[in-house]
Amino acid sequence: MGIFGSKFSEFEAELPDVSGKVFAITGTTSGTGFVAAKTVAEHSGEVLLLNRPSSRSVASLEKLKAAVPNGKFVSIDCDLQDFSSVRKAAGEIKDKYTEIYCLSNNAGIMATPDEITVDGFDKQMQTNHLSHFLLTKELFPLLQASSKGCGDARIVQHSSKGRDMTEKGLEDKYLEKQEKNGMLGGDENIGFMKGATWSRYFQTKLANSVFTQALHDRLTKSQNKDCENVLSLCAHPGASSTNLGKHLADGHNVFMKAMMGTIQKLVAQSPEDGAMGLIKVMMTPKDKMEGGTLYGPKGMTGYAVAMPSGPHETDPKSKDMLWKKSEDATGVSFDL
Repeated sequence: MGIFGSKFSEFEAELPDVSGKVFAITGTTSGTGFVAAKTVAEHSGEVLLLNRPSSRSVASLEKLKAAVPNGKFVSIDCDLQDFSSVRKAAGEIKDKYTEIYCLSNNAGIMATPDEITVDGFDKQMQTNHLSHFLLTKELFPLLQASSKGCGDARIVQHSSKGRDMTEKGLEDKYLEKQEKNGMLGGDENIGFMKGATWSRYFQTKLANSVFTQALHDRLTKSQNKDCENVLSLCAHPGASSTNLGKHLADGHNVFMKAMMGTIQKLVAQSPEDGAMGLIKVMMTPKDKMEGGTLYGPKGMTGYAVAMPSGPHETDPKSKDMLWKKSEDATGVSFDL
């Protein structure tokens, strides 16, 4: 896609063999998650595919099996818009596995209507962050176990450039339970990436980055030696041609349709190139990774490199608020 040549083949050639390691990835039916799952399997890792039950998840599993005939794929039903489904998925994983090398919190939705989940939270925030917070807490003992056996383990969040587009930094109201639909600005869309619809999305992407920082802090300060080699990492895809914004391009807003079409054709890189940051933090050897760091292209396309964190991502009050609100929302106490 776009006017830029693909860099993925060269990037993938440098990835290590990951035999014996288990990778749990949310959102693998298409886009960066699908590419990550395929790449891990091609390098001999076992992949747990965490998706909402649907015909898409069935079809994507068959596509992965066809692409990597000897690949190890295990499908796990996990609806991120339902905390009970997330708990059930985590329980299933803990029943089958004693170790997980990497939890890749990749799944996300973008610029969707102002609606709440069955649990009463903004659909974007629960899908993109809150359910991943819960999944991380539930699977953390398996990651600790893997860090002892493999020398390290990874907890990965997938953010975006949207993390830098909030007006006031991370706001607690987006992490709180709502009484009904439409209480977080409604479906206002006043231009490309402007309006309440986008504000909610930007908040979730900032939450991904702030969670990375808050988790890194707790891991490095923990007195528990089993936390020493668990890395908290983050990635962003730049502009990537995936299904994330397909509903916008297919909509009735002529301006939005034109903008999305232009981006897809002229600017966006392929899903493979967009996945390089995600795969880098999932698979690159520990001695080449720095915990608490976000990796992605400097601009909208290109190789994934370490990116400096902004004050809105490292603000101590934001980190503490996010952790407390996430615990309250999910009903867990996540102590390290």
